[in-house]
Amino acid sequence: MAGGKWVYTFGDGKAEGEAGMKNLLGGKGANLAEMSNLGLPVPPGFTITTEVCTHYYDNGKNFPADLAGQVKVALAEMGRLTGKIFGDPANPLLVSVRSGARASMPGMMDTVLNLGLNDVTVEAVAKASGDARFAWDSYRRFITMYSNVVLDVDHGHFEEALEDYKERKGLHLDTDLSADDWKVLVGRYKDIVKKALGAEFPQEPQEQLWGAVGAVFSSWMNARAIKYRELNNIPASWGTAVNVQSMVFGNMGETSATGVAFTRNPSTGENALYGEFLINAQGEDVVAGIRTPQDITEVARQAAGSDKPSMEKAMPAAYAELCRIYGILEKHYRDMQDMEFTIQEGKLWMLQTRSGKRTAKAALRIAVDLAQEGLIGEEEAVGRVEPGALEQLLHPAIDPKAERRVLTTGLPASPGAAAGEIVFNSDDAEAARKTGRKVILVRVETSPEDIHGMHAAEGILTTRGGMTSHAAVVARGMGKPCVSGAGQIRVDYAKGTMTVGPTTLRAGDFITIDGTLGQVLLGEVKMQQPELSGDFGILMGWADKVRRLKVRANAETPRDARAARDFGAEGIGLCRTEHMFFDEDRILPMREMILASDDKGRRDALAKLLPMQRQDFVELFTIMQGLPVTIRLLDPPLHEFLPHTEEEVAEVARAMAVTPDVLRRRAAELHEFNPMLGFRGCRLAVAYPEIAEMQARAIFEAAVISARETGKPVIPEVMVPLVMGVAEFDLVKARIDAMAKAVISESKTELTYQVGTMIELPRAALRAEEIARSAEFFSFGTNDLTQTTLGISRDDAGSFLGSYTAKGILEFDPFVTIDQEGVGELVKLAVERGRRSRPRIKLGICGEHGGDPASIGFCESIGLDYVSCSPFRVPIARLAAAQAALGAIKAKDA
Repeated sequence: MAGGKWVYTFGDGKAEGEAGMKNLLGGKGANLAEMSNLGLPVPPGFTITTEVCTHYYDNGKNFPADLAGQVKVALAEMGRLTGKIFGDPANPLLVSVRSGARASMPGMMDTVLNLGLNDVTVEAVAKASGDARFAWDSYRRFITMYSNVVLDVDHGHFEEALEDYKERKGLHLDTDLSADDWKVLVGRYKDIVKKALGAEFPQEPQEQLWGAVGAVFSSWMNARAIKYRELNNIPASWGTAVNVQSMVFGNMGETSATGVAFTRNPSTGENALYGEFLINAQGEDVVAGIRTPQDITEVARQAAGSDKPSMEKAMPAAYAELCRIYGILEKHYRDMQDMEFTIQEGKLWMLQTRSGKRTAKAALRIAVDLAQEGLIGEEEAVGRVEPGALEQLLHPAIDPKAERRVLTTGLPASPGAAAGEIVFNSDDAEAARKTGRKVILVRVETSPEDIHGMHAAEGILTTRGGMTSHAAVVARGMGKPCVSGAGQIRVDYAKGTMTVGPTTLRAGDFITIDGTLGQVLLGEVKMQQPELSGDFGILMGWADKVRRLKVRANAETPRDARAARDFGAEGIGLCRTEHMFFDEDRILPMREMILASDDKGRRDALAKLLPMQRQDFVELFTIMQGLPVTIRLLDPPLHEFLPHTEEEVAEVARAMAVTPDVLRRRAAELHEFNPMLGFRGCRLAVAYPEIAEMQARAIFEAAVISARETGKPVIPEVMVPLVMGVAEFDLVKARIDAMAKAVISESKTELTYQVGTMIELPRAALRAEEIARSAEFFSFGTNDLTQTTLGISRDDAGSFLGSYTAKGILEFDPFVTIDQEGVGELVKLAVERGRRSRPRIKLGICGEHGGDPASIGFCESIGLDYVSCSPFRVPIARLAAAQAALGAIKAKDA
């Protein structure tokens, strides 16, 4: 890359770059260039490109050989525009050095202000400004910041020296210090540096500059930046740019100020200037909160009840200029802007503009308002709202004004918040619900046996497990908040306690969990219920007009089905029938069926379950009003239903008229070493066809009943799970068809139905062409397909997946976003081969990936017909599907 252009200048109404060059100049640099091109007041400067960052890390943290020459030319141009010279002892140019990645990463990387000050230039600044106090205060700020960012001297040493000095002098505020005080402190600060490093604080401006540039590039790989990129899916390969800009000073007296403003309210989306400023301050003063900022507008000041003047009143000329500029910027960028500005002796300078971060509520309102104002079109408005952000609107949340007493933090496994009494087992949770008490189910980890307790609880807290653990997946499906992997908690089931450090809580104590942030809070914290505003409905209507993919929900209870309909689901894509058997009135006959030693015993138990199953399906069909419902036959390993306690064994033994010892021997026979790959799925129907027969009969009888009651034709889709080839499928399908024929004959009613399969094994994907000759639809079970393809257990992956993503082995958690190179390749292959045999085969996805925006984009690209996800993720999927469709159209046009 030698001989490239590494530096782009801006200022004085022109720039070498523009807004479309974010990949090269970073967001800050591109927007500084754009504002310069618009003729707005921007302090001149230059941007060192992201390509230098890449070179820096690829070459042992060394810069390109010709970078220094380009920086020298750019500094000279800055000097020409400002009338100052960098490093000149009499007329020094001072600069800021800031980061600027292509994606906004506020506060994650390092900044240095007032660079160029030293023992000589500080005197020149004092003379030129006529304010020695300002000059020496700026110098001590520079030493503090540079020493911390570049020299790695802890910031606390300087704060301690300052507080000690003020205490001994009897001073209270920084503003009480004189120029002489700051001069003394500068000397002490330099002594701190010399003591820490064994060397003097650097006085040469060129040395200062290159030290700061290197530190900003190095901060791209600091811990907080890495974590931020991980949380926001920002690739490390993007790198950051560095912006070097001439300093303007907001701390030059009462006619100077610094501030941050949004062109619309980032919390509510209201179309009104929103922000704060500080008179006689630099930017870090606002961030550090050393003084309470003042409101920019008079309306905001009055609403806040502040006795400090607004910018509108205190600096009317600068305020008018800010309003003029924000109008220009919002119309130019056609989006709400987040602006940083400085006022130096009455003149306003723009330091940054970018699309402002906003809440989901604000994003919806802003997108709809901008479209209705004619600044953007409806389709562009659909693209302006991050689908995942809708999570904020769909669940209860903690009142932002409420006090948070954080006990510990785990993983934000399922969004929303809930408060309740602690219970440590599912039976207690269910019992509490029957008496009207709200509880949080606290477990080391959950299993399918906890379904009833999870359903009864307001929220779930586990000490083990990751974002794709059983607790996380099921909680998201139920729309309940969940915090998982809270490893600092020690649960003692026997004593009924949970302990974090010195704090021990007992069953019955109140806690609150915030599944959006992963926090566990002491006590019962006040909540806010979700409100789906008119803006939500308007935007979702626009989204539905453009999307191609249908969106269904994973649901097996009436509550989930109704929630799915409320959120706009177009059917049920996965009804997991095994979840229906854990209820108190069903678990006993289910255990009888499993533990029976012969066909008659199983059929006797299934006869008890048939009316229950039939009623389940009647309720689902009735709620869905003729929309498609895909019902998966019994899938999980049978051991999950087995009795574990002596009381449970005795109860089942009595019901089956056998001794507990007989039951224990039968349970031992069913024990499996690797249940996930064991006696489950279609293997149950192959070995015990009466199970599939009972479920099929229940489905078809329910379809007849529901169609008669609602007048809506029901076309059930019966799904055979975990097939590895067509022979298994055909065997089970024959039993299903036989039951359909029987029900049609008995009810004297015509019945239309489909039989398909869940593709969740690599072999099934490879044999999709022959399977599709018999199967009328494929539903990709990407959770298990990911496990069987990658050889990774979803429930155990939390202990090492973080290392894999951090080291770039996997770009994303494959249980959150589909692994397109492996799992995705198998899905594509199955789609292509399935369509060879059955060109119009119905294709969908029903794993957790069905609610992930990135995975939905993949589903759109390979032409699936629908995605299915948990009810509370249906709006997210609808919006993501619309954006995927728009992206496909844009790519095709390009």
